[in-house]
Formats: sequence, C-alpha cells, structure tokens
Amino acid sequence: MLNKTSLKIFGAAAIMILCTGLMSFAEEGGHVEIGETLPIWSIIPFVGMLLSIAIFPLVKPEFWEHNQLKVALLWALIFLVPFGIAYGGHVLTFYVLETVLLDYLPFIVLLFGLFVAAGGIVLKGSIAGTTKTNVVMLLIGALLASWVGTTGAAMLMIRPILRANEWREKRAHTVVFFIFMVANIGGCLTPVGDPPLFLGFLRNVPFFWTMRLLPLMVLNIAVLTIVYIILDKRYIKKEYAAGRKPTIDPNNKEKIHVEGAHNLIFVAMVVGAVVLSGVVKNIPFFMDQATHELNGINIAGVVMPYNSILEIVIILIAAFLSMKTTKKETREANKFTFEPIAEVARLFIGIFLTMIPALALLKTHGSALGIEHPWQFFWMTGALSSFLDNAPTYLVFLTTAGAMGSTTGLATTVGTVATINLMAVSAGAVFMGANTYIGNAPNFMVKSIAEENKVKMPSFFGYMAWSVCILEPLFLLDTLIFFR
Repeated sequence: MLNKTSLKIFGAAAIMILCTGLMSFAEEGGHVEIGETLPIWSIIPFVGMLLSIAIFPLVKPEFWEHNQLKVALLWALIFLVPFGIAYGGHVLTFYVLETVLLDYLPFIVLLFGLFVAAGGIVLKGSIAGTTKTNVVMLLIGALLASWVGTTGAAMLMIRPILRANEWREKRAHTVVFFIFMVANIGGCLTPVGDPPLFLGFLRNVPFFWTMRLLPLMVLNIAVLTIVYIILDKRYIKKEYAAGRKPTIDPNNKEKIHVEGAHNLIFVAMVVGAVVLSGVVKNIPFFMDQATHELNGINIAGVVMPYNSILEIVIILIAAFLSMKTTKKETREANKFTFEPIAEVARLFIGIFLTMIPALALLKTHGSALGIEHPWQFFWMTGALSSFLDNAPTYLVFLTTAGAMGSTTGLATTVGTVATINLMAVSAGAVFMGANTYIGNAPNFMVKSIAEENKVKMPSFFGYMAWSVCILEPLFLLDTLIFFR
C-alpha cells in the first residue's frame, strides 16, 4: 500500500543509487558545465515526476490531492541530493538558484498575475453553450492569444466558455480543443504570444517576423475548428436526447455584458511588463555595455537581472491592484479561487528542478543530433517542447540552426538562420506545446480550472490520446505542406 513511509524509503534508496552513479561521472568530468558529464539516466527523477502527475490521480487520487508538493519535492531531492554530493555544494547552489530565480519565479509570477487579473473579468448574459457559440469563443480566444499571450487569452476565455456549457454533461472535449487552439496554436503570430517567440525577439528576430506563420496558423485553426464542430454536434445531440437543454428563458434574456472590465488594464500591465523587460535590456543601467552582460543582484553567483526584477514587481503590483479594486461578488461569479494557481506552483517546482539535467544535456548535445532539414527542426523542437520548457528548447534549436552556416536568411545574435528553419523551430515550440498538459504554461492551469468547475478532464495519458489522434495527423499535414 502506497503511503508516506514507503515514499520516504523509496526516495532514500533512489538517492543512494543515483549518488553512486553521479559521483563516478563527476569525478571523470570535473567540469562545471554539467551537460558534458551528466549521464543520460540522470533524467530519471524528471521522468518520475511526469509519471507521478500521470498515474497518481488515477490510482491514489486522495493521496495525490493532499501530497502533490511532497511528491514533487521528493523527486527533486532524488536528483538534487546525489547531484550536490557528486558535484559539490557550490555547483548545487548555483543550479538551484539559477532555476528558481531565473526560470521558476518569473514563470509562476507571470501566471499568477494573469490568473488574478483575468479572474476579475466576468462575461455575463444569456450565453448558451451551443456548437456555434463555442466555436465563436474558441476563435476569439485563438485570435487574442498572439496579442495578450496564450496564458492571458486562456485565463480570459476559459471561465466564460465553462459557464456557457454548464448545462452539458460532456464538456471535456471543449476544454481539450480550448487548450489546442487558445493555449497554444493561437499564440504564434507575435513574440508576446508565447515565451519561445519572445526569446527569438530578444535575439534580433523582428517583432512582426512571426506573422509569416499566419498561413500555418490559419490551416491548423481551420482544421481543428472543423473537427471540433463534427465532434461537438455528435455530443450535443446526445445531450438533447437525454433531455438536457440550455436553461435560458427566451422571454427574459440577459444582455451580454462585461463586469470587472477595468481588469483589462491590469492584464495589459502584465503583458507590458514582459515586453518592457526585453526592451530595457539595451539601457546601460540594465546591461553592462562593455561586457554585454545583464546587471542585477548577485545571489551566490547567480545574477538576478534588474529587468527581470522590474517585470516581477510590475506584475505583482498589477495583481495587487486587481484584487483590491475588484468586487468580491465579481470573483464569486467567476468561481474564483487560488487553488488552480497553487496546484501549478506545487507541481512545477518539482518539474523545473528535475528538468535541470534534461535541459543541460540538451544544451550540450543538441547540436550533435544531426538535425539538418526543416521537418527535423519542426519535429525535434516540438517533441521536446511537449515535455520540457518550450522556451529553452526553442533557444537550443535556434542556436543549432544559426550554427549551420546559412548564407541567406535572418541575421540573429546566434548566426544567420534560414527562414524555413526558423519557421520550423518557432512552429514546433509553439504548436507542439499542446501535446501534453505540461507542454505549455497555461495547459495545466486550464485543466485545473475546468476540474474546479466540475468538468471531468482526461488523465495525463488520456489527454495525450486526444493529442495523438487529432494533433499528430495535423502536424504531419503541416510537415508535408510547409516543412518538407
């Protein structure tokens, strides 16, 4: 029987085994660039973290609900303790602080800010969750995603679409397509849309260059819309057959209106803070003009850049003002609680820490993967972005593409990148983040909000079954048309 004691025993045994192996590799390498010396099986805790997210909710739901953070930290310790013993406390401290301060903290603060601000906006009125209405809301969300970010669009639109469909028993498929279209593919047109594209913008990819992905986005959104309509019409017929219909009084329809609209200012503040953090980097206060390194606060060898601190402060101010200026009744109408963002925070600290060896190995050996053709860039970037953070994955393959010695294409800080290869890397990172719940930041949050609203969502593997059956054939079509 699975309990806390057995978890502790398992963790201690795993740490001892990993300790022995990592020490031998560290002694052989003796190099702080850990990707050169880490063995491939150092990613086992990361795999274990993913399997925990996939399996525990199915086999031990009550245990999982109350012990998510403990399980996440256990997997983190299974990697960190042997890593610290093998490489030393200084290296351990550096990588933990680098991950927490430069990756996890900005990530969770951005999600928190958008979650709070968007959670104060309520779309009220007589909206029936019919196929036509759902398609309109999905398309609006997909169009918004490139301009307020996939997370911003997801947080703005998920609650209205859930409320509109409260009368239906089968709602999970709508949330799945919402993740496909709004939380991922819709964010491909500007650097604001998704973090990987913003990293490209910081490396001299012009702001509107990603508009080249418009034909790709139109094709994918159009196909997904058609598939959704076919599926939803089948589901809605079953709803009607079972006697369930939208509970809207035709003689007393409430006019559609927005309550808490002032929170759009705070959403804009959050998105603006992200853009500002990239723009101010060229100002001498934020960057050393001689070394071109970012200025910031040095914490045990890890520099927390001033521009990142500025971004975090602005986002937290926006969240604070949103909470202070929004009526309690408005948030209650949205069924707003902090549990979805708390769940994301608990799980992703484990994901980020156990992901250290996977990203280090990819950074060191990514250029040796033999990738030469656009379809390879598309699928490799996408496959890894499905499970790893898609921002650093994008950067690895952007750098790989820039090192190929292209004489034509786009000049970036990592070299000249052939246009077709840059399109493949960009599309792979953004689109295939939809393959799993952890492929992109808003996916898991949308799932949590839906479950909080009594929607029975697919399990981790259940969701992947949806993505494999619907998205993979679509991505194959993308390959044949755009990336051969």
